[in-house]
Amino acid sequence: MNTENGLSLFETKAAKGGSSAVAYKFFAFTVFVSIILIWLYRLICIPGAGEGGRWVWICMFVSEILFGLYWIITQSVRWNVVHRIPFKNRLSLRYEDKLPEVDVFVCTADYVIEPPTLVINTVLSAMSYNYPPEKLSIYLSDDGGSEFTFYALLEASEFAKNWLPFCKKFKVEPRAPAAYFERNLDLQDHVSAQEWFELKKLYEDMKSRIETVVQKGAIPKEIKEKHKGFSEWNSKIARNDHQSIVQILIDGRNPNSVDIDGYLLPTLVYMSREKRPQRPHHFKAGSMNALIRVSSKISNAPIILNLDCDMYSNDSDAVRDALCFFMDEKQGQKTSYVQYPQRYHNITKNDIYFSVARVTHQIELAGIDSNGGTLYCGTGCFHRRVSLCGMKFSEDNRSELKSVKDEIEGRPIEELEEASKLVANCSYEEGTQWGKEMGLVYGCPVEDIVTGLTIQCRGWRPIYYNPSRYAFLGIAATTLDQALVQHKRWSEGSFQIFLSKYCPFIYGRGKTKLAAQMGYCVYLLRAPISLATLCYAIAPSLCLLHGIHVFPEVSSLWFLPFAYVFVTKYAYGLAEALSCGDTLKSWWNSQRIWLFRRTTSYFFAFIDTIIRQLGFSQTTFIITAKVVDDDVMKRYENEILEFGSSSIMFTIIATIAMLNIFSFLWGIMRVVLAAESTRAFQQFIPSIILSGLLMMINIPVYQALFSRNDKGRITFSVLWKSVIIVSVASLLPIY
Repeated sequence: MNTENGLSLFETKAAKGGSSAVAYKFFAFTVFVSIILIWLYRLICIPGAGEGGRWVWICMFVSEILFGLYWIITQSVRWNVVHRIPFKNRLSLRYEDKLPEVDVFVCTADYVIEPPTLVINTVLSAMSYNYPPEKLSIYLSDDGGSEFTFYALLEASEFAKNWLPFCKKFKVEPRAPAAYFERNLDLQDHVSAQEWFELKKLYEDMKSRIETVVQKGAIPKEIKEKHKGFSEWNSKIARNDHQSIVQILIDGRNPNSVDIDGYLLPTLVYMSREKRPQRPHHFKAGSMNALIRVSSKISNAPIILNLDCDMYSNDSDAVRDALCFFMDEKQGQKTSYVQYPQRYHNITKNDIYFSVARVTHQIELAGIDSNGGTLYCGTGCFHRRVSLCGMKFSEDNRSELKSVKDEIEGRPIEELEEASKLVANCSYEEGTQWGKEMGLVYGCPVEDIVTGLTIQCRGWRPIYYNPSRYAFLGIAATTLDQALVQHKRWSEGSFQIFLSKYCPFIYGRGKTKLAAQMGYCVYLLRAPISLATLCYAIAPSLCLLHGIHVFPEVSSLWFLPFAYVFVTKYAYGLAEALSCGDTLKSWWNSQRIWLFRRTTSYFFAFIDTIIRQLGFSQTTFIITAKVVDDDVMKRYENEILEFGSSSIMFTIIATIAMLNIFSFLWGIMRVVLAAESTRAFQQFIPSIILSGLLMMINIPVYQALFSRNDKGRITFSVLWKSVIIVSVASLLPIY
C-alpha cells in the first residue's frame, strides 16, 4: 500500500509563531496606544480661533486620523501570515494519468509597445511546460488585431518544433528562448554545445525575420500565401474596427501536429476579438472574457492560466504546483484560483523604482491569504473555469476537474474557428451576464481585483502561492514616469472599487471575513491616503518658514507618542524589509518611491476618481511601454533616476524637494539666531527633523535639478516652476 495516498497535496504553515507573534502583538498594541495619544493631543491642544496655524493644525489632525486608521487596516495582513507548500511528487503518484487539461491565456494589445518577439517568448515558455502536450492549449489574444503579431505567432509555431524537444531533452530553465539564450552556455547543465548553438541560431534567425517584417511595416506576399490566416487582414481592417479573427495554428488533436522528435505539440490559437468604434470593448476584461468563450469551443479545459504578454514562465513545473491546490482531496474542491506573485527579471541590485515589493509579496499578500482574501492580480493566476464563469461554490454541488473536450472531438478546424468567431463578436454579450456575474467584471481599470472579490463572495476560497523559484518573470518599469503612471492607474482603479457597490465592507459583508475586507482596503485606499502624505510633506515645512510650530515641544510628554510612532515605524519597516531580502539601500529607495507615489500617482488617482464619480470623465486604459532606448536603459542599470520630461508629477516632486531644503535651512537659522534658542529648539526641532529627512530622501532629485547633464535630468521648465511655486507659497501668510 502506498503511504503517500492519505497525505495532503499541499501544506499550510504559519510564517511566525510563539514568542515572535506575541512580541509583534505587543508592539502593535503600543503603537495603537501612541496613535490614540496623538489624536488626543491634537484635540486638546488645538489653537483657538484667530491664532496662527489653526487651520494647519486641523489639517494635521485629519492627516493623523487618516494615517492611524490606515495603519490599523494594515495590521490585518500582518497578524497571521501563512505559507503554502505543494507536493507535486504526490500529485504525480496519484493523478499522473488523470491530470486535467489546462488552457493558457496570453494577452497583448499593441505590437509597438509590446513587440511581437516579446509576446512569442511568453507563448513559447507556456508551450514548453513539463506537462502532457495533449492536455495543454495556448491562446494568444491580440487586442491590437495586428497581422505582425499573427506572423510572429506563426513563426513561433514552427520554432516550437525544435524548442520543445530541446527543453524536454536537457530540462532547461527558463523556457523562454530570449531569457535562456541571454545566459552563456553552461556545460554543467549537460546541454550539447552543438545543439545549443544550432538552436540559438534558429531563434536569432526567427527573431530577425520578425523584426525585419515589423520594421518594413508590411508582410511580404510570399509569406501571406503560405497561410490562409492572412486573408483576414485586408485594406478595410483597422485596429479598433475589425471582425473576429480566430486561427488555430497548431491543432493538438491532430496526430500530425508533432515536433522534430515525433511528439505531439500543444494546441496553439490566435484570437483577435471583434472591435467596432461604436461598441465598448472593456479593455483587458473584455479580452479575457472573449478568451474564455473561444477556448470553450476549442479545448474547454477546466483549469485556466492567464498571463500578460511580458510575463514569461520561469518554472516548467508551475502547472503541477498549482494543481496540488486544486486536486487536494480535502481542500482542493473549494479552490477557485491560485495566484502567484508578480516578479521581474530586469530589477537592479537595489531596486531603484521599488518594483519587487518584497514585503508586499512575502508578508502582506500572504497575510491576506490567511484570511481567505487572496487578491487576483491579473497575471500569473490559475483559475478553475467554473468559478471564473460565475458558478457559486456549494458543498452539495462540487466542481470536478473534468474536461468536456469529448464534445468537440472530431470536428474540423474550420468548424471550430467559425464557432469561435461567433462568441468573440461584439454583439454576443448583449443581454447576457458576461462582465457582471460571468467572467471578469467590467467597468473598472483593475478588473482583476474586483473579479477576485466577486469570486470569493460566491463561496470559493483562493490561494496565494509564493514559491522560492519565481514561477513567472515580467518586465518592471525602467523610468520613473512609467512607474508613476502605472501606479496611478492601479490606485485609481482600486479607489473606484472602494467607492462602488463592490466596496469590500459592503459587497463582502457576511460573505468574507472582516480581516479579508480590511486586507483589500490596504490597496483600495492608497489614493485617499495621499492627502495625508501631502499634508505632512508640505504643511510642517511651510509652518517652519513662518515660525509656527505644529508639533509638541521636545520637553513635553506629548512629544513621546510622536517620537515613538516615528522611530518604531521606521525601525520595524527596516527590519521587515531586511528580513524579506531587501538591502539597506533598496529599503531607502523604497521610502523615496513611496513618497513619490503618494504625492503624485495616488494623489492624481484620488482627484481623477472623484471627478469620475461626479460624471465628468470616463475610464481610460494606459499600456505601459515594454521597450526603452539604450541611454535610458544604461541609466536604469546604473540606478540613476530617470526624469527627462515636463510631467506635472515631476513638478510636484521637485516642488516638495525645494520646499523642504528651504525650510530645513531656514529652520536651522531660526534656531541658531533666536534670542531664546532653547525654547526655539524645543518648538521647531521636530519640524526640522521632518524636513531634514525629506531632504535626505530627495537627494537624487537635487542632483537631477542642479548637477546632472544627461537627458534624464529634471528639465529647466520643471525647475523654474518649482522655484516659483515655493517662493509664492513661502510669501503667503498661514492663518
